[in-house]
Amino acid sequence: MSESLFTSLKIGKKVAPNRIVINAMECCDALPNGDPSPLTYKRYEDYFKGKAGVVVLEAITPQYDYIARKNQLSIKEHNLPALKKFVSHLKAINPETIFLFQITHSGEISNNVYSQRIRVTEEPLAGYEDAKLVREAEIEQVIKDYVLGSRYAYEVGADGVDLKLCHGYLGTQILRPFNKDNWKYGGAWENRRQFAIDIYDRVRLAVNDDNFILGSKISMYEGFPGGVGTMSPDSACMDLTESIDLIKTLEAHGAHYILQSAGSPSHTLDLAHPDRRTPDYAYLHFYFQKICRDNLKPETVVMGSAYSIFRDGKQPFCAVKPENNTLRFWGNKNIKEGVVDAVAIGRQAFADPYLPAKMMEDKDKEVHWCTLCDHCVELLIRQHNCGCATYDKHYTTVYVDMIKAEGKLKAKHT
Repeated sequence: MSESLFTSLKIGKKVAPNRIVINAMECCDALPNGDPSPLTYKRYEDYFKGKAGVVVLEAITPQYDYIARKNQLSIKEHNLPALKKFVSHLKAINPETIFLFQITHSGEISNNVYSQRIRVTEEPLAGYEDAKLVREAEIEQVIKDYVLGSRYAYEVGADGVDLKLCHGYLGTQILRPFNKDNWKYGGAWENRRQFAIDIYDRVRLAVNDDNFILGSKISMYEGFPGGVGTMSPDSACMDLTESIDLIKTLEAHGAHYILQSAGSPSHTLDLAHPDRRTPDYAYLHFYFQKICRDNLKPETVVMGSAYSIFRDGKQPFCAVKPENNTLRFWGNKNIKEGVVDAVAIGRQAFADPYLPAKMMEDKDKEVHWCTLCDHCVELLIRQHNCGCATYDKHYTTVYVDMIKAEGKLKAKHT
């Protein structure tokens, strides 16, 4: 197929068969020891059968003390046999899809019910007053955990890692201007940036294989005062100077790709996941993608988020013809015009993991298009197994039972 979406894409020294990426989507369905469960297997089997060019394994933790999800995948020594079997199984289904592990640390988003929420500033971010203040010693251990987790990902057969620097997790906390205290990784931008540099340099030393892909999902602009991409610790004005410097710095230290995102699901959910109330936020993501593409070398791949909302053109956008506002239309147009190199989907992958294969065969009418009901997000917020409650009867039952037992959600923040 001649469409831009379905041309191959070189990422580092590996080649993805097409330019559709499955975003990392946490699903709260690991076994008690952090191994993949039957539900985890089913989800990723479908992704690999669906023939996406790249699949990013949901946030997998190299430690247990600071986690956001009770049933979160982990990448500790005891998980290695199960993870190796998991990767081998998926590669047997489809060896062409590139498989990346997203290494994470939840930081202030950690759930205090079963772990410890932490902060890196004397003044806590509003709403996170119960977070424990940490400094160099704790962050040094975080870096060691990232490095060991990346090494383990290599050993079990992953094609690379996404060193998570987005959506309000620890990496974002350190990078944002609100991290204003003067300490090793705080205050001046050069200090905050150094956290990411240290991780990249030490991961590359630990995994001395040029075939292993390195990259990060980045929130270019978090959308609240002092967040990433703002002018100062108390300003909400967008200023992408630091975000641009970050992606160029990561590139200089070995990043093969940048996965663009924005917002924080715990603070600015609609910016991170544009929905029916705020569909136009998706266009803002195009701007962030173009900023990334214009500031990186041609060989550094830019993957762009917020494409699920466009689906088949049937969404409440104004001032545009539906046929010129579909996932297929914008994916092809933005790749062809140099806005982005690949498009990433999250909720749409829940709704139909076979979307890439169906689109390649021009079977768009058979696609289960995401309705943007956000029931999957509600399941995540309440720590239930996550999936599509619209098209998958298992998750429909989980969702209905949750509402009966717990009532409707009052505030939508992860």
